[in-house]
Amino acid sequence: MKEIVLAGGCFWGVEEYMSRINGVVDTKVGYANGHTENPTYEEVCTNTTGHAEAVYIKFDENIIPLEELLNRFWKIINPTLLNRQGPDIGSQYRTGIYYLDEKDLETINKTKDKEQKKYKDPIVTEIEPLKVFYDGEEYHQKYLKKNPGGYCHIDLEK
Repeated sequence: MKEIVLAGGCFWGVEEYMSRINGVVDTKVGYANGHTENPTYEEVCTNTTGHAEAVYIKFDENIIPLEELLNRFWKIINPTLLNRQGPDIGSQYRTGIYYLDEKDLETINKTKDKEQKKYKDPIVTEIEPLKVFYDGEEYHQKYLKKNPGGYCHIDLEK
């Protein structure tokens, strides 16, 4: 299984969208690449922890290659917006691709370069190694499965 962490604004919608992709075997929401240990949702919302709301994804690359997974990710974000997606504003809502395997960087950059051709403004999505990931609280996990009418800033049908 391959693993990658994606940040695309509010993690509820990103997790639900990714969980519906054939070949994705597990998802969990949490907080990535900040500077405080074991942050809570409330702390992350203060915009002082440096963490992004993110989704840890395990997938079978024989079913869904990384390139295709990333192509789908690019469809649900606006990668030219800094520290916001939809109505959500703050550094915790930044977009990011956090990789665990250095070999994935070439594929990540290839998809970013292809995506950049669709925009006149530069893509500001972070592309970094995963430094830390802390699981989000249980009530955030699979939130839209538990709360089908809950808030979601992305089109889950893309």
